[in-house]
Amino acid sequence: MPEFDIDNFKKTWQEQEVLPKYNSTEIEEMLNKSSRNYVKYILWISTAEFLVILGMNLYYMLLGNDSNSFMNILTKLGVKNSVDIQANFAHLYFCLKVISLAMTAFFVYKFYRNYKKINIESNLKKLIIQIIKFKKTVNYFILANILLIILYTIVLTIFTFVTLSSQKIELNHPTLIGFYVGLTLMTALSIILIWIYYRIVYGIILKRLGKNLAELQKIETEQV
Repeated sequence: MPEFDIDNFKKTWQEQEVLPKYNSTEIEEMLNKSSRNYVKYILWISTAEFLVILGMNLYYMLLGNDSNSFMNILTKLGVKNSVDIQANFAHLYFCLKVISLAMTAFFVYKFYRNYKKINIESNLKKLIIQIIKFKKTVNYFILANILLIILYTIVLTIFTFVTLSSQKIELNHPTLIGFYVGLTLMTALSIILIWIYYRIVYGIILKRLGKNLAELQKIETEQV
């Protein structure tokens, strides 16, 4: 039985035929295709989010009432529930929902426009610019959702104190502290959950898109 020689094995392995290498044009085409797919995925996800928000709003408008939890909080603070308060809150909450839907619809439209531009773009430099713009749009979308939560908190807080003032209700110190602490914790938790959601769902795609962008920029540098 012949003796096994590790050096001969390494030499034989190194002399084996290697897989064919792709040229820069082929790599660019593959990166272009995958980048467009990543943009398309985000477009699909944001569209699904818009449809889910729209569906939930329609459901609560037609079949349910999602304002009861907030009205219960007002009741615990000593507010006497009335038709006027319910109507005012319903109008306010409706406006917040419209703002949320309008914002999401706006970014879905922006994602669609970016996707169309990236999908038809053949010039490498312009394609890179479009991908950079798209990444910025996604970051703005994430930031806008966080700002929307803060807006909800501010508006509902103002409504609460206006309602308390109209009924001449003064909160004692422990109750006031508890209200602020609960409001702060609820807002912070909402922001954290939104941040985690978008960093997981969008972050994975953006990370891969960023790698493609780096490779495309490398190819552009080599072509100069």
